[in-house]
Amino acid sequence: MKVGLFIPCFMDMLFPEAAMASLELLEKLGVNVEYPQQQTCCGQPMANTGCNTDAKAAASHFISTFKDYDYIVSPSGSCTAMIRQHYHGLAEEDKAWEHVTANTYELCEFLVDILKVEKLDSAFRHKVGYHSACHGLRELRLAQSSERQLESFSKPEKLLHMVQGIELVKLNRPDECCGFGGTFAVAEESVSCSMGNDRINDHKSNGAEYIVSTDSSCLMHMDGLIRRQKGNLKVLHISQVLNGAKL
Repeated sequence: MKVGLFIPCFMDMLFPEAAMASLELLEKLGVNVEYPQQQTCCGQPMANTGCNTDAKAAASHFISTFKDYDYIVSPSGSCTAMIRQHYHGLAEEDKAWEHVTANTYELCEFLVDILKVEKLDSAFRHKVGYHSACHGLRELRLAQSSERQLESFSKPEKLLHMVQGIELVKLNRPDECCGFGGTFAVAEESVSCSMGNDRINDHKSNGAEYIVSTDSSCLMHMDGLIRRQKGNLKVLHISQVLNGAKL
């Protein structure tokens, strides 16, 4: 199995420790991982703002970069959703687009669905609230959303339960949006901040020490609000917890 690791551009610049944890975790599980140096952005910011020409160029470059891998794995639900769900309108003329889109996985779903992980050799002895990010929840189906009256499941939480010493707290509104939404946080600042504070208060009121998520963008948004209010809650990408972060 040849795996290409895709690290979103904002994680590369702002959250390198989460990127390294993703690599270390995959290697611990025996995966042959490569990080192609020529990788850039998946094109999501351009697509979201209507810059289709730029988004198309980014998609084409992504496909060219990762087309020779059996699987592409990314520690970001939003970027994975962009590639899997939205490349069909940007790069269909590329012969490799179907292979790339069909075999791109968010880190947790790759561990659960492809590697079939049942045990992790890691520990994290803290109270954790899991934030179910929107793209992973509703586009990748990493977990069961509350509006769908089906059997409950959560791939990320299944993995978190394998971590020794962890205590997952139960939230009042476990699949509510944090309000980031990329450019939404800029265009609708007040609404975005209000939504973020609601999520923070849910975690805080239920005793969480850490907010953990599959998406660093959500964590970045909530962390900014926490810092401005001089709060005690901390945020951490799920890869770091699954890898047994030493804090």
